Amino acid sequence: MAWLALFFVVPLGFLAQQSLETGDAFGFGDKFNWAWHNYGDALSTYHTQLLRSFEYAGIATLLALAISYPLAYWIAFRGGRWKNLFLLFIIGPFFVTYLIRTLAWETILSDQGFAVRILRDIHVLGPDGRLLATSVAVVAGITYNFLPFMALPLYVSLEQIDGRLLEAAQDLYASKRTAFLRVTFPLSLPGVVAGTLLTFIPAAGDFINAQLLGTPRQFMIGNVIQSKFLELTDYPAAAALSFILMAAILVLVAVYARVIGTEKLTG
Repeated sequence: MAWLALFFVVPLGFLAQQSLETGDAFGFGDKFNWAWHNYGDALSTYHTQLLRSFEYAGIATLLALAISYPLAYWIAFRGGRWKNLFLLFIIGPFFVTYLIRTLAWETILSDQGFAVRILRDIHVLGPDGRLLATSVAVVAGITYNFLPFMALPLYVSLEQIDGRLLEAAQDLYASKRTAFLRVTFPLSLPGVVAGTLLTFIPAAGDFINAQLLGTPRQFMIGNVIQSKFLELTDYPAAAALSFILMAAILVLVAVYARVIGTEKLTG
C-alpha cells in the first residue's frame, strides 16, 4: 500500500492538479484555478483521436485473439515436451526493445519490402498501393507488439484444463466441435478475459506504432498526449487528456466485466 501510495497515488494527484491549471502557451506561469474547462476543450478538440485509439485497440485485440487462441491451443494440447520452446518463441521478441521491433515492421511494410511486392504480385495491392503510412500498418504493429499479452494468459487457461473432461465429453458422444464449444472454450474464458484486457488497455494508450508506421491521419490519443507534454509543453491539456483516457478505459473495462461476468469466471 505504501508503494502504491508513493509511486501511483501521489503522481496521480500531481497530474490531477496539473489538469486543472491554466497558463500561457509555453507552459510557464501555470496556476491552479479549478480550470474544469480543460477537460471539455480537450475532449471537443481531440475526440477523433480518442475514438481512433479505441477503434485501433479493439481491432488489434480481436486480431490478437484470433491468432493467439489457435496458437495457444496447439501448444497446450499438441506441444508435448516442446511446450517451453514454443512459449520461448512467443516471448522471444520481448528480448528486443519495443522501439526496435516497431522499426523492424517499418522495414517489412516499406514500399520496397517483400510484403508489398508479394501483395502487388497477387493483385491485392495496385501498382502504386502501399502498406506503410496506413491504418493497416498501425493496427498490424499494435497486434504484433501486444500479441504475447494475449497468448500467454490463453495458454495458462488451456494448459490447466483437465484432459479427462474432454474424454468424458467424447464418452457422452460429443463431437470434437461440440466438446470444444461446451467444454474447452468455456473453461478457457478466464484466459480470454485476461488476454483481452492486457492487450486492449496498453494498446489504447500506445503512440509508437502510429508515430512510426502511420501519418498524422492515423495518430492516436497517445500521440497527442506525448506531443502536448514533450513538444508543445501544454501540460494542463496533456494532463486532462490523460485523465479522460483513463476514465474512458475504466468505463469500458467495467462494462466489459459486467457483460462477460468476470466474477463468475474467476470465482
